[in-house]
Amino acid sequence: MQGLALTSSSSKIVLAMFLLGLAAGAAAADGRRRHVSRSPDEPCKKMTLYYHDILYNGVNNSANATAAPATKPTALSTVFNPNGTYFGMLVVFDDPVTEDRALPVAGEEPAARAQGFYFYNMKETTSAWFAFTLVFNSTESKGTLNLMGADLMDEKTRDFSVVGGTGDFFMARGVATIRTDVIEGFYYFRLQMDIKLYECYV
Repeated sequence: MQGLALTSSSSKIVLAMFLLGLAAGAAAADGRRRHVSRSPDEPCKKMTLYYHDILYNGVNNSANATAAPATKPTALSTVFNPNGTYFGMLVVFDDPVTEDRALPVAGEEPAARAQGFYFYNMKETTSAWFAFTLVFNSTESKGTLNLMGADLMDEKTRDFSVVGGTGDFFMARGVATIRTDVIEGFYYFRLQMDIKLYECYV
């Protein structure tokens, strides 16, 4: 019995080592090497992008809306704030992301698309939590970056975590510093995203 247990344990170790070798070899197979930055001031890649969110107003902007509420705010949102904090409202989006501040004109492809959701998660003040993927499909970049984090709207800057990627951003890790660039009423806002990647495969 002991010999059988040892054989089973040994086979698990061998299998684990084999799988780790495959994972390490996957990056090397296409010639990429892992690069980890040694300093916060020296990311392996950085870029500034602008995220445009056009919320559907329920009436006449369906042609250009890129986001829509999937739920209504809860009644609790008006308990602490008479104007409401949208607490509990979930918004799903497929938003254009550009390299400059202007929205893409008709027929122009954005630098990327941000696809995901945010929900308002504080009852005392307006604040949201985001989870989304930046989908790149241009001549400059192909692949995805996955971001998530708390959008504390009262703060001048907020940080979202970059938790992974594919394609040109394979296994990327880093931080996206978010600034509210423009708010126009309830139905449009633009965020500036300063993205710094500290783990890259190049």
